[in-house]
Amino acid sequence: MGRRRITLADVAKAAGVSTTTVSLVLSGRGRDLRISEEVERRVRSTAQELGYRRNTLSVGLRTGRTRTIGFVSDTVASSLLAGNMIRGAMEAAHRRGFMLFAGESGGDPDVERALVEAMHDRQVDGIVFAAMYTRRVVLPDGLDDGPAVLLNALPVGRSSLPSVVPDEVEAGRAAARVLVDAGHRDGVHVIGAGPGLGDVPPNSIAARERLIGMHEVFAGAGVEVASAHQCPKWMPENGYDTTREILRHHRPKALLCLNDRLALGAYQALAEAALSVPDDVSVVSFDDHPIASWVRPRLTTVALPHHELGVKAVEVLFAASERPVRSKAAPVVHRVPMPVQVGGSVRSLRAPSG
Repeated sequence: MGRRRITLADVAKAAGVSTTTVSLVLSGRGRDLRISEEVERRVRSTAQELGYRRNTLSVGLRTGRTRTIGFVSDTVASSLLAGNMIRGAMEAAHRRGFMLFAGESGGDPDVERALVEAMHDRQVDGIVFAAMYTRRVVLPDGLDDGPAVLLNALPVGRSSLPSVVPDEVEAGRAAARVLVDAGHRDGVHVIGAGPGLGDVPPNSIAARERLIGMHEVFAGAGVEVASAHQCPKWMPENGYDTTREILRHHRPKALLCLNDRLALGAYQALAEAALSVPDDVSVVSFDDHPIASWVRPRLTTVALPHHELGVKAVEVLFAASERPVRSKAAPVVHRVPMPVQVGGSVRSLRAPSG
């Protein structure tokens, strides 16, 4: 048997005050009701000495708030990289005195629905519904029965829920600017998607939006992309095979890979062809996967801000929960910046000044 839980009555008896006084002090309402500072100090000190903890279940039943948040995802929890979204959400919740309950569905719609129901049964104050990579998702029934926010996801069809996603269009602009600012005007090849905006892997929001940003900057700088190659998957072997295909027909000056795994394969193919990065070919990528820091030279990549996404989702959730009536306006999509992590994989073609 565990130790008996210390109650308000125990604290009141030890402090020599009423149970009502203890309740008011520990709920933060003592000063409003003119309880003296000396009594407040005595009550708080006694509660700490006895090891009193508030019964959050009873508080939740009384106030309608349990100071908990549900986090429902497909495979975020078991993903090495995307798991930082949970860490960011947990830290943001903890700063506000909230706990985070996480559940993973493996992408099974029935499990998703059951997890959402379980979170509501436990009277969570809001739910973060997250995807491992940015995509459109079918929302489970009941998700919008209380405050909720979509993380790394956009809804299929209409929804009143806000979304938090990476700013992939600006990321595409940033990656293209790296090459343009380094003086690259020709010999640029894209690996992973393109040439058209429809030439992307199925349901890949990131690919399309990155292409939009890249095309915008290249067009503004007068850069004509030499070739673009859609890959069904973004794995090292796809980057390797595509780079070898490019080398059969071109002598590239720069490769813009849609993720770091593709770039790893590109590095391998370039090395086999006795071409060095960046002296012969510059390489830029996306995601800031650990691969980016393993390869030599370190890869210049536009980072997915997983931790910041988790923090922002909780901030948006709190903002939504504080609005007494849900707005009828179109749901807001919050875009989190993706910073460039500069490595040594880009050669400057600009002539030195002076």
